[in-house]
Amino acid sequence: MQHKITILLLEHVNHNVVRLRTDKPTNYRFTPGQATELSIDKNHLKEEKRPFTFTSLPEDDTLEFTIKIYPSHNGVTEQIEQLKVGDKLLIGEAWGAINYQGEGTFIAGGAGITPFIAILKQLNVKGNLNNNQLFYANKQEKDIIYKNNLEAWLGDHLHLTLSKDNLENYHYGHIDADYLRSHNFETSRPVYLCGPPAMEKAITADLIKLGVPEQLIIKEA
Repeated sequence: MQHKITILLLEHVNHNVVRLRTDKPTNYRFTPGQATELSIDKNHLKEEKRPFTFTSLPEDDTLEFTIKIYPSHNGVTEQIEQLKVGDKLLIGEAWGAINYQGEGTFIAGGAGITPFIAILKQLNVKGNLNNNQLFYANKQEKDIIYKNNLEAWLGDHLHLTLSKDNLENYHYGHIDADYLRSHNFETSRPVYLCGPPAMEKAITADLIKLGVPEQLIIKEA
């Protein structure tokens, strides 16, 4: 089923990421970590559907998406930056395999943080963040999405990695088995993984090497 929604807010959260807030269809349901197919309600763009993750909570009165802009893609994300309040979007039903299955380790790269935003936000609201850890990789400091929120929610359980900027207070390089091991990584707890395909492939291999059972690695198929 397709739903038409209206943009209520569109703002930048960093140099190439926008937060988009819309009204919410009656009885629309999703769980934190899920996504939907979204397109722009204009003649030549209606069929250009792309998956975007909800960064709002299910109980919120509005929907929110946090979207990285890729100008070179010449498609939906490039067009979204040009939209304005009052413009219409089209979404389908919610879907996705990423959902919270208990305390563990979140590993994200770039825009792969978006499925975890709603999960962490909900855990924070309920006071259940406990010993969850987040390892979050980006190229540069300016690329980090919702850095202030993540720091406020996770404190010392947030581990930021940069592969291009070599700055104090950041791990320089990539997230790998040695880096995880150095942070008391527990192999018996769920691992939530989302990032670019090459990163996911490499980290999945590292996780298995560390002894994490495949059924505990939670990611999109």
